[in-house]
Amino acid sequence: MTTISSELPDLESAVDKALDTPGIGRAASKRRKKTLTYVGLVAASSVAVFPLLFMMFSSLKPDSQIFSDLGTIRAFLPIGDLSLDNYVGVFQRVPAARFLMNSVIVTVGIVGCGLVVNSMIGFAISRMRWKGKNVILSLVLATLMVPFETIAVPLVFWVAKLPHVSWVQDGFLLDQSLLNTYSVQILPFIANALAIFLFAQHFSDIPKEIDEAARVDGAGWWTIYRKIAVPLSGPTFATVAIITMLPAWNSYLWPLMVVQEEELRPVSVGMQYFFQLNPVWGEIMAYGTLITLPVLMIFVAFQRSFVASLAGTAVKG
Repeated sequence: MTTISSELPDLESAVDKALDTPGIGRAASKRRKKTLTYVGLVAASSVAVFPLLFMMFSSLKPDSQIFSDLGTIRAFLPIGDLSLDNYVGVFQRVPAARFLMNSVIVTVGIVGCGLVVNSMIGFAISRMRWKGKNVILSLVLATLMVPFETIAVPLVFWVAKLPHVSWVQDGFLLDQSLLNTYSVQILPFIANALAIFLFAQHFSDIPKEIDEAARVDGAGWWTIYRKIAVPLSGPTFATVAIITMLPAWNSYLWPLMVVQEEELRPVSVGMQYFFQLNPVWGEIMAYGTLITLPVLMIFVAFQRSFVASLAGTAVKG
């Protein structure tokens, strides 16, 4: 018993010494940092998620319940008298289906044409050898500092002078202006400075030896672009698709200026219909949910490629 009792203080001191070792201290510090990081991420994400939850759940409630739930946690929960009446009211008050179709046409046109045009410009700047390409890239990037509102009025003046060819039953019809068309909502936004920069940065990372080997085999620049550069650029294409889709889908000022016909207006312009006369906030929330869900679905579908592309750009930087 005397021997065991004499060894206990030594055992306690050994445990205390082990707990005070730098290795265990660093592990505890890493756990604390990781915990604080997760807490910060949850808090930051809540700022973005709570308004979406409020909008989606309020779209299922009558106005009286929406106002009674304000200031409580019930505003962010699907609790109460829930129904789809607000969504039915949306399609009764405005031609929501037509607005959604218009936005889909415009967005697909901008994104589809933009991926082709911007990737080809980025490929030409990064891979092909010609004088002045760095100057051209600098001028393209300089346009990012110019707000669209400063050029909106001159742009309206020019598109009003451009002719538009449309198809009618008897053949082609030449209009005197691009106004009140899908083309005027698509053409000015196909070329995108940020998209060109992202493509140029990505294509410059591909080893130039691949081009030389392909040209030895008789491939031209178009073949190199189509069969080598494009297949290796999936994450970049997904990233550019997302960053060009968001402003195209949410466009408000430009279509408000150049489109006067209701059958050609996009979803963002359609929102102003709900603030005429007596606004019904449940229907406004339902309409907002309808135009937000497609964006969320697209982002969820491409988020892995989006994050991969951004991570690759950050590593290079």
